[in-house]
Parts: sequence; C-alpha cells; structure tokens
Amino acid sequence: MARERGLYLGPRLRRLRRDRGLTQADMAADLGISASYVALLEGNQRPVTADMLLRLARTFEVDLSDLDDRKSGETIARLERALGEPLFEEIEFGPTEIADVAASFPALAEAVLRLHTAYSEAQLALADNADGGRAADPVDEARRFLAARRNFFPALDEAAEKIAREVDLAGGLETYLEARRGLRVRCLPSDVMVGAVRRFDQHRNELVINDTLDGASRRFQLALQVAYFDLREAIDDALADGQFATDNARQLARRSLGGYGAAAILMPYQRFHRAAEERQYDVEALARTFRTSFEQASHRLTTLQRPGREGVPFFFMRVDAAGNISKRLDGAGFPFARHGGSCPIWAVHETFRRPRELLTQWIELPDGERFFTIARTVTAGGGAHGAQSVTRAVALGCAARDAGRLIYAEGRDIARETPTPIGVTCRVCHRPSCLARAEPPIGRQVLADEYRRLGAPFGFAD
Repeated sequence: MARERGLYLGPRLRRLRRDRGLTQADMAADLGISASYVALLEGNQRPVTADMLLRLARTFEVDLSDLDDRKSGETIARLERALGEPLFEEIEFGPTEIADVAASFPALAEAVLRLHTAYSEAQLALADNADGGRAADPVDEARRFLAARRNFFPALDEAAEKIAREVDLAGGLETYLEARRGLRVRCLPSDVMVGAVRRFDQHRNELVINDTLDGASRRFQLALQVAYFDLREAIDDALADGQFATDNARQLARRSLGGYGAAAILMPYQRFHRAAEERQYDVEALARTFRTSFEQASHRLTTLQRPGREGVPFFFMRVDAAGNISKRLDGAGFPFARHGGSCPIWAVHETFRRPRELLTQWIELPDGERFFTIARTVTAGGGAHGAQSVTRAVALGCAARDAGRLIYAEGRDIARETPTPIGVTCRVCHRPSCLARAEPPIGRQVLADEYRRLGAPFGFAD
C-alpha cells in the first residue's frame, strides 16, 4: 500500500536538531512529545502536522518558510529536467520516486544535479573539441559554463531580490551605497575617466561614473558595483561549481555572473516575471518599466526559469555588423553554431539597414523546427567629444509553440504563415539552393562548374 502523501520533513528536522546540538530525547522534551515520535518524524514515517509546525517555529525560533516544501518543489522540477535527458529514456521512474528523493534525501538530489551539470559541461566541451579541435578558448569555456546551467542561477536571484528590496527602501542605488558603505557616487567627464565607464576609488571611498552614460547604463554600472560588493559569496559559490581550464575563462564567467546579479537587482525575479506576463513580453515596455535598456531587458528574459514561475523560454544573441557573435544564451533549445557566424538570411542581420526598428520573423531550421524571433539594433558608447560608439543587433527568440504568449505574434496565424528557411551556420546547413551560402557544408562533394553553373554558389553531388 502506498504511503499517504503529506508534509514529510525528516532530513530537515534532523539537520535542525543537529545544528542545535540536541539528541532526539532533548528535542522531544522541548516539543512535549516522545523521543520515539521524533524518530518517526525524522525517518519520514510520520508527516509533520500543522500543530507540530507551529511548535517547531515557537520552540526553536525558525521561520516556517524554512520548513515548507517549496525548496523540494524546485528540486523536483530540476531533477525532472535532468532525468529527462535521452541518456535516461529507457529508465522508468515511479510517480513519486523523484519527489521522494527531493524531499527525503536533499543532499543526494543536489549531488545528482551537480553531476548532471558537470556532464552537460563535458558534453559541450566535446562538441567544441570536435568542431575544429581548437586549443582551449576562454570565451568558449565561459559560454559552456552558462549553457550547462541554461543561464539560470537561482541563488543569485534570491539574494538579489533581497538587495532590491533594500535598495527600494533606501530610495535608490546611490543612497543604498552611501547608507551601506558610506560610498559617494560622482560623475566625471570622459577625459578624466581615461577610457573607463566605472571606477571604484578605494582611497576616497568613491564610485566614479563616466558622465556620457545614458540613464540605463548608469544604473546598470551602479547595480554592477553593488553586485560585486554584496553578491560576492553567491558569485563565488556559483563559480566553485564550474570547470575552468584557464584563469581567463573564470574571469569571463565572473563578469557574466556580475552582470547577471546586476540585472537581477534592477529587475527582481518575481516583479519582472509578473510584469513580463502582464505585458505579453513586450521588451520595450519592460525596459521602460524597469528603466533599463532594450538589451538588458532582453537578456533578463532568458533567465526566467524558476520552477513554478517560469517565463517563456527564450534564446538570445548579440551580433555585430561583421557577423561576429559576442553573446549567445539559450533557454529555448536553439542549436547555436559552436563556432562561426549565423545565417545571413536571418532578419537579425537586416536590422543594420533599418536601425532601431524592431523586426519580427518566423524561421524554420532544416530539421523542420520553427522559432519566432524579434531583432533590433542597440548602440553602446558614444556621447560627447567624439567618443567611440558601436552598433550591434540583438535577437530574442522562442519556440513556435510559445509564440502565442508574445504581443509580437498577437493576431498572427502560425499555420498560415510561411517561415523563412535558415540554417544554423553554412558548414552544417545542407540546403542545396541557398543563394546566401558562404561555404559548402561539411561532408558534401562540390560539383565542378565547367559545363553548368547554378544560381547557388555551390552545386553538390546527390
């Protein structure tokens, strides 16, 4: 007969007791119950009643939220995703097995999740090595670190939400820094900053910001410094879970986590998720609401993966006019090329001819999978005295099944629209008649053109 489902907190109660140096008899005496009943509770042989929860809270001065099963619910969702790998497709799990492991053996569950993350990183590393056999590349290492975790760091989000509340109570980032660290914020001209956009002067206890930055960039730099001050432990913990062959890769990953923390302070998870749902993922509206840039809001949308409060799974890419991809993040299963540029038919490249205009596009990969994307140019730098600026394009996309949740696809009939056929990159795309092809795909024999020349750049043997 199956065990009755209830609130089973055995491992948590055991940790609570041991943290306070108590025996089972000591805890029983404090709670006014028998030692055998404590043993049953710790062994998950009895559920914890509401009355017992209140006794625990009063007697040991613990927050009830620390004893509920929200954490195990998040762990269950993470375990289900990890165990959904094709590697485990022949293993059948009972309806309550994963939940039992998450609730009763949290340390074991965490160990499994860490192993899965390490496995994901190793698989991505193998893919990089197979694609050209290049030497260790710190950029690739940092990207693997983010990709293996799907650009989601719940501990950073939770810590940042607390900081965001303190920032609101203080009246803003500047007053928060002044109240918490006695730090004065100043804005100085570019020639004084000597190429820097932000500088922390430890001797004067000042944070100096380049006065050419716009409002969104200025706030981000303030939030970034807060993240480096107050999220250092969470960032270090996340990095400790990574696999880095080079110090450069670790530094790049730290920079990414610093930016993640800054975004989480400016756009706290629950508030941003609620706003995204209410505004149907209107990126420009979200940017205005949270006083961030279009790129910052787009980037933040890729991180909404908290179990029970998931957003639309997005992928994100930033590319320059030469086709160099400077940032890519995937939460939607988009098969980014490991190396090289992206498909020139994708509208993200068209944005450079139509600056600041938001372009939407249905795209279809060679395997038939469809995505809905939005793209727009963004500009960084510039300002007075002829300061250098750079224009890039950012693309945000989701799987076709999720497009109906976006304001950009409102009123559009997916079934009737013809998607644009694109490839991941020319070397792995086998569309034979593509006029935009830059090089032949791997493994295809190129035909001579002495007697017949096709409109496409290359002809291939069948």
